Amino acid sequence: METFTLADAVELAVVERSGFIESRHAGSAVVVNGEGEVVRTLGDSTALVFPRSAMKPFQAVAVMASGVALRGEDAAIATASHSGTSRHVALVQGLLTRAGIPEQALACPAAWPEDQAARDALVRLGAQKAPVYMTCSGKHAAMLVACAANDWPLEGYLDPTHPLQKRILDVVERFTGERPAQTGFDGCGAPVHAFTLTALARGIARIATSRPNSPFAIYREAGFLAEAVRSNGWVVAGPGQSDTVLIERLGLFAKFGAEGIMVVSAPNGTTVALKILDGSLRPGAIVALNLLADAGALDRDAVNKAAAELHLDVLAAGHPVGRTRASYV
Repeated sequence: METFTLADAVELAVVERSGFIESRHAGSAVVVNGEGEVVRTLGDSTALVFPRSAMKPFQAVAVMASGVALRGEDAAIATASHSGTSRHVALVQGLLTRAGIPEQALACPAAWPEDQAARDALVRLGAQKAPVYMTCSGKHAAMLVACAANDWPLEGYLDPTHPLQKRILDVVERFTGERPAQTGFDGCGAPVHAFTLTALARGIARIATSRPNSPFAIYREAGFLAEAVRSNGWVVAGPGQSDTVLIERLGLFAKFGAEGIMVVSAPNGTTVALKILDGSLRPGAIVALNLLADAGALDRDAVNKAAAELHLDVLAAGHPVGRTRASYV
């Protein structure tokens, strides 16, 4: 199986330098309303994608629906692709410590923090890279906590046949309305499921519009997660990261995924899911913001103000001479 081809994609963004279009980003995007109904498509929205880290909201809901009452920052770190600051690491360690789980149980790879200041501080201390600093460690810690709470084995928690992964698959199917066409493994070692871009948008919209007072337990947990993300943008990514900017400046539910995936849901439930075909992450946020503004879900002036913090400028000797911008028609 494979994702969509260049023939099925459309131009979504360009990189302009000194008035010259230097690069073009092709991809596909879909916009759904709060009820999950498709209101706009660009390119092939029925193509299969690996959501990569945009799977994390579904994985977090599965953990929370397995008897683990994560709230606030603890829920946010479960769905985060964090930058490894000391505050992020403290949240991950707190989840593990309260459940009596050693850090050695984390099956994500050892890494340095993505945050430069945090990485430099560890180097000065003579520390070594470790799984707890890895960008997905919050998700892995939450998975381990769910295993401990349900007497599921900690060892092998990333195996697709493990009870936790079966629970996650059930949540994915319930929220997206699709049965995944293929299962692979993400960079952190966790299973990742392929489904359509439309299903991804629909699933994220259902999480983002859920409420903590829902009569249905799983949607209550999804509501607590959505609330936690919007209240703790710093946890979901980190200083200057696109997800954090979108959450803190515009009150969005936002999550990027590797290889050019971006999902963003506005306060009214309008949701964008997109994939940049070449795998680049740089245009995802600005394309998603423009699509939400086009749909009337965001104020255009507020979008332009937030965009100034997304590191879109093209530089020459430190001075802006161009910009990455949305270019779809």
